[in-house]
Amino acid sequence: MIEHIELFFKSIFIDNMVFAVFLGMCSYLAVSKKVATAVGLGAAVIFVLAITVPLNWLLDQYLLQPGALVWLGPEFADYDLSFLSFIMFIATIATMVQLVEIVVEKFSPSLYNSLGIFLPLIAVNCAILGGSLFMQAREIETLGLAVNYGISSGIGWFLAILAIAAIREKIRYSNVPAPLRGLGITFIVTGLMGIGFLSFGGMLTGGDEEVKEEPKEVVAETTEIEAEVDNQIKIVN
Repeated sequence: MIEHIELFFKSIFIDNMVFAVFLGMCSYLAVSKKVATAVGLGAAVIFVLAITVPLNWLLDQYLLQPGALVWLGPEFADYDLSFLSFIMFIATIATMVQLVEIVVEKFSPSLYNSLGIFLPLIAVNCAILGGSLFMQAREIETLGLAVNYGISSGIGWFLAILAIAAIREKIRYSNVPAPLRGLGITFIVTGLMGIGFLSFGGMLTGGDEEVKEEPKEVVAETTEIEAEVDNQIKIVN
């Protein structure tokens, strides 16, 4: 249970997709002019990450890893399909994004029109693919942790785009210098928010292990004892 909680908060605040590894910046900057649009895209990203990361974990565990095909028989134990990781991951992501696009177009045409080209572009959003690749690189052990990581990574990206959208709506009525209006002030605010999220880096570092005292050196004492023994032997002789 503790590892689930730690992974959840770490993925949202410490290893945030936007502020820690700068993934998904194109849609983050382009679709963050209005809060309503940002909420819609953020929810779509959470859904896609929550589905694709566990699915790609299953693919990685039972198909792509070296020896993952052993469940088909001993003769398949030496097969290594890891070179297909990118193709399989992107195929899974594209399928889920197509499903999201169909659902959004059906139930919320206004949101579908406001998101425009950036909704299908989730399929090539580096934050989505990065979630699956980080899952693979960090060797997440169980399907439950993979689901946790997908949802929490999506929530982290959602919070980032929601925060910048709310700030940009307020900045619109502020007296921003002309050279910084638009993306200029957005980059500055994003940098400041990234610095703020860095402060969460020490949130999960408590409970340091107790430092074990190293045994004291007894070389000098051993030498003195050996000298006394030698003197006693000489006296006896």
